[in-house]
Amino acid sequence: MKVMILCGGQGTRLAGASADLPKPMVPIGGRPILWHIMKGFAHWGFRDFVLCLGHRSDAIKQYFLNLSLMIHDVRLDLSDAQRPVALGQSDEGGWRITLAETGLDSMTGYRVRLGAAHLDPADDLFAVTYGDGVCDVDFTQVVAFHRAHGKLATVTAVHPPGRFGELQIGDRGAVHEFNEKPQVSAGWISGGFFVFSRGALAYLPDDPAVMLEEQPLRRLAADGQLMAYPHEGFWFCMDTPRDLQQLTRLWSGGGAPWLVWDPK
Repeated sequence: MKVMILCGGQGTRLAGASADLPKPMVPIGGRPILWHIMKGFAHWGFRDFVLCLGHRSDAIKQYFLNLSLMIHDVRLDLSDAQRPVALGQSDEGGWRITLAETGLDSMTGYRVRLGAAHLDPADDLFAVTYGDGVCDVDFTQVVAFHRAHGKLATVTAVHPPGRFGELQIGDRGAVHEFNEKPQVSAGWISGGFFVFSRGALAYLPDDPAVMLEEQPLRRLAADGQLMAYPHEGFWFCMDTPRDLQQLTRLWSGGGAPWLVWDPK
């Protein structure tokens, strides 16, 4: 099953913190958030990716074209014009990546429609997510849930992080606990981790302005074809410089909740 990752947006709300990088390439702990997302999927056994590119697609292509050289020892022979040779193996060596140009101004629904051209004919399912959100969900369970209910679409439902720090206040105003951006215990939102059956592609019109989150998902819901997989664990979307700082602190502190793979 292929995992389609939407990587074409401009990330304007990260302006000043992204150094003109596309949002999926903004680093957390020295690696792009896109790498973190892909590592999570790979941990659960999903290693075949379609990256739907748009804004600064060149930066994303250059990163993956050179990734093996960046993470391994490299042998060079300067006496001839042979390409550098990467030495060693890594988990990323098992990844298959399709870098799909889906248009500079395309909206999310159209990017999925164009990315679908790279699905394997035998695949009855495909996953879709965004290039700016990390989560510790066991995606094998999301896929199993999707197969069990038999509808066309599944969205992972999550509790949103609180906008501001949460205070637990006791008698006389004493603060017993302060939680920076805690997970809200009540209410659900889309976590942006989807599983679709092929039939859902019929809900995507041939229109670059169509947004996945609007007409297509609303029609699927109205037709009784959209189900929610509730995830009680960690989820976080990097939308602002403050969000980037929060994720960086979590990673630097050694307790990044989305780190489900072995970091060694």
